[in-house]
Amino acid sequence: MRNDGTEILDASDGSPFLGGPSFPLKNRVKRVVWNIAWTVLASWTPPAFKAWRRAILRIFGARVANTAIIYSSARIWLPSNLEICDLACVGPNVTVYNMAMIKIGARAIISQGSYLCCGTHDVNNAAFQLLAKPIEIGEKVWIAAEAFVGPGVKVGDGAVLGARAVAMRSVNPWTIYSGNPAVAIRGRSEF
Repeated sequence: MRNDGTEILDASDGSPFLGGPSFPLKNRVKRVVWNIAWTVLASWTPPAFKAWRRAILRIFGARVANTAIIYSSARIWLPSNLEICDLACVGPNVTVYNMAMIKIGARAIISQGSYLCCGTHDVNNAAFQLLAKPIEIGEKVWIAAEAFVGPGVKVGDGAVLGARAVAMRSVNPWTIYSGNPAVAIRGRSEF
């Protein structure tokens, strides 16, 4: 089964309840090599090594602008499913669980401890089939500390998702959201 470029195995064939795989061997090996590389080459690096971390991400297929900032403690599931635009920042301890594509727009800030999650399951499927849906973070967005962005969510340009807010539906541009589930609080001035 294909889901936005990432091959996901049919759960009825793989027995995920018994520990069976959700992804083909090639995908799993690629992620193991990636995790070893990030741990050995990047996870310990000081903030000044931004260019080094961008280079490592690019080697593994990420599309990363020359001015993007990725903190060493960020956890990225699969670099080839990641695009980070100019002056965007993926902060400390951010989890990028990108089974499908995640695009982070220019000047977007993903604050510490936030979680971008492309994965979910079909709760109406007896085998609990894994699904992956892309996430798009617009330009000049702020995803505040420990916020959660769910599968298939599009965060419009200039939006703010407040601390610990949970966005399971798309977020309107130039609007501030808060809470679980996230609700619009007020508009935000465009700049």
